[in-house]
Amino acid sequence: MSDTTLALLIALPVLFASMTLHELMHAVAADWLGDPTARLMGRISVNPIRHIDPVLTILLPLLLILGGSPIVFGAAKPVQVNFSSLKYDEFGGAIVGMIGPLTNLAIAVVAALIFNLAGPTGELLYKILGFTIMINIGFFVFNSIPWPPLDGSRLLYAFAPRPLQKIMEQIESFGIAGLIIFILLFYSLIDPLSNVMISLIQFLAPGLDINALF
Repeated sequence: MSDTTLALLIALPVLFASMTLHELMHAVAADWLGDPTARLMGRISVNPIRHIDPVLTILLPLLLILGGSPIVFGAAKPVQVNFSSLKYDEFGGAIVGMIGPLTNLAIAVVAALIFNLAGPTGELLYKILGFTIMINIGFFVFNSIPWPPLDGSRLLYAFAPRPLQKIMEQIESFGIAGLIIFILLFYSLIDPLSNVMISLIQFLAPGLDINALF
């Protein structure tokens, strides 16, 4: 079995599990704060099929993995939330938005603790923990960007003045196209974001060699 094939066989299940938990927590938080929309749409589920977006959840991360990128990021099918039904107004929306990336950060921290405590491990466990850390840090950083429709925008909504909120609402109405606009406008930010992700990975798991995962 080639290194690339092994990397895919490990990375894809980690990818699906991580994104499923990310979206599940969005749905749970929204339901807890008073909006049952996601629950009624079946999004409180550990079934990845309910959450996967073919392009952002599968194709984009897959291309990054196949390209040997030191960062892997992506997104899933957005959880539908009626923000006007949530408790605490925009702050409720911020909780729902940021619970997803924070879930990924928590997964990465747990995997890093196991990695650091386990010491020298076999190749399989090394790759499982390594991809878990790398993928979840990527999801955490990427989805925390305060640009609609990414999760970090909900945190910005809670503190932004109304004129800025209106601009964000217009961008959010573009859906995934708004994300493409962000990438085109702020392409120069990719390298700094990559450096942030790599720094977080090295901080959590200093002994992890990202290149050894591929």
